[in-house]
Amino acid sequence: MSFIAVTHLTKTYRIAQRGSGVGGALRGLITREHREIHALRDLSFSVEEGEILGYIGPNGAGKSTTIKIMSGIMRPDGGECLVAGRIPWKDRIEHVRRIGVVFGQRTQLWWDLPAGESFQLLKVMYRVSEERFRENMGELEALLSLEPLMDVPVRQLSLGQRMRCEIAASLLHGPEVLFLDEPTIGLDASAKIAVRGFIREYNRRRRLTVILTTHDMDDIEELSHRILVLHEGELVYRGTMEGLRRQEGEQRQLVIDTEGHGQVAPVPGVDVREEDGRLTCRYDSRRTDVNAIISAVTASRRIVDLVAESEPIERIVARVYRNRGA
Repeated sequence: MSFIAVTHLTKTYRIAQRGSGVGGALRGLITREHREIHALRDLSFSVEEGEILGYIGPNGAGKSTTIKIMSGIMRPDGGECLVAGRIPWKDRIEHVRRIGVVFGQRTQLWWDLPAGESFQLLKVMYRVSEERFRENMGELEALLSLEPLMDVPVRQLSLGQRMRCEIAASLLHGPEVLFLDEPTIGLDASAKIAVRGFIREYNRRRRLTVILTTHDMDDIEELSHRILVLHEGELVYRGTMEGLRRQEGEQRQLVIDTEGHGQVAPVPGVDVREEDGRLTCRYDSRRTDVNAIISAVTASRRIVDLVAESEPIERIVARVYRNRGA
């Protein structure tokens, strides 16, 4: 049995509508019209213990609704959801003791208290024993370099420092599942690398199951073992990043620095752009042999340097959204 099993989940929101202007507002007081938004449509997937799952989709796809259901905040209209054998919205007290949640734009720390005091308060709230707290905090302090931050009020921490503390706060009680929503939003490059490195290492050490939702495709590509792509409440892809690349076409780019001014013979299926002797060749590797491109170039010029690049994953995912009308 899968560690997390989501089966035929549905969720519909009923939203009140009103006409424009004062007349529309007055009519709305007498007769209220509504429209339905289908956030989730017969959604089914599973997650194995210790897996890092990337859960992605455009705004309004239903990601947050799914996370709220899996974390016990919301009840679905239909279907089933089991997390480690628990029904989240029915076993809420036990469930929240065994999960961790990090929202990139919200805090669970006390703004005016030092980070260390926030951790002590969370220890009491989660009823963590002193021995277990010391063990968990010792590991988190070492992995996240928290020691210099323990006596600093949360409001004085930088965004990167605060995010490290937020992650520690979500893990100090030793949860089985960690829900991460935009964990690196707004962070600089070095802080993002540090957060990703910690998540990867903690997952390896503890076999922590992680559900990651983000619009940062570098987070997804570097951390996820598998991804789900959601569009208008329905899954449109499940599998690996490499599988998504193959499904959407193996678009590659060959950047060639050349010497000489000979005319390069066209290669079918290859889009070539030139600037100051640098050729940028875009092609589908399933249909075009890279050797054909190199042969066409060397027939009239000397190659000085050559770099092969895969299509950025952001472009591939954007194409999936676009093809689905997102």
